[in-house]
Amino acid sequence: MIDLHCHLDLYPNVLQLLSTVAEMSTYVLFVTTSPRRWQATREVFKSYENIECAVGMHPEIVSEKYSERALLLQSISECRFIGEVGIDGSTRHKGTIDRQTEVFTDVVRESERVGGRILSIHSRNAATPILDIIEGEQVKSTYILHWFTGSMAQLSRAIDLGCLFSVGPAMLLSSKGKQLVSRIPLERILPESDGPFARLDGEPILPWEAMSIGSQVASLHSLTEQQVNEGINQNFSRLIAVADRIPLRST
Repeated sequence: MIDLHCHLDLYPNVLQLLSTVAEMSTYVLFVTTSPRRWQATREVFKSYENIECAVGMHPEIVSEKYSERALLLQSISECRFIGEVGIDGSTRHKGTIDRQTEVFTDVVRESERVGGRILSIHSRNAATPILDIIEGEQVKSTYILHWFTGSMAQLSRAIDLGCLFSVGPAMLLSSKGKQLVSRIPLERILPESDGPFARLDGEPILPWEAMSIGSQVASLHSLTEQQVNEGINQNFSRLIAVADRIPLRST
């Protein structure tokens, strides 16, 4: 079982959950909301070989955590994966768009400067500025658009730019989500839970449930569930091969 976007530290019972996550999951990418939180929580999870901790700064709290910007940029050289980062253009967060854009641009540039990183990106109501930044800076890094909700034109542009897409069970609850996933090439799809924020039947989606997207993706692409699951596993293997070539600074 694979999960490429999970807020593992934010589950209310995470310490009780850890052994089950480790036992049932092949790999979990644990994205963090701030660099100081990353510093603290990576120590908790470092003994679990199948849980990888990404340094991030969630765009919704960029203004609150802006004083940690330097720490975020300094920490990029220590991580293969960066997340959650991005821009949120929803009405509630438009007041911080300039600062969000500054931080995301800095993250992309620093990721490129240190040899390329894999970024898990939040792009709610901000697909165009996200893609503008990627297009202007992309050389070595790999970009995964988490729970993409943009337009079909923006989706086509992201595909043309080589972006990957992490898709979770909650994304497939909406007709728009299904429509978008039907247009994403299978070789660009990776599974995510986005737990505990994403929910099914009122309950947080668990990391080992991310791969449950297989049957719906199969229906949307006129494939068998086995074909989809094999494709997702191949996508993951290619991604990890990229991650294994990333140069890291020793801590």
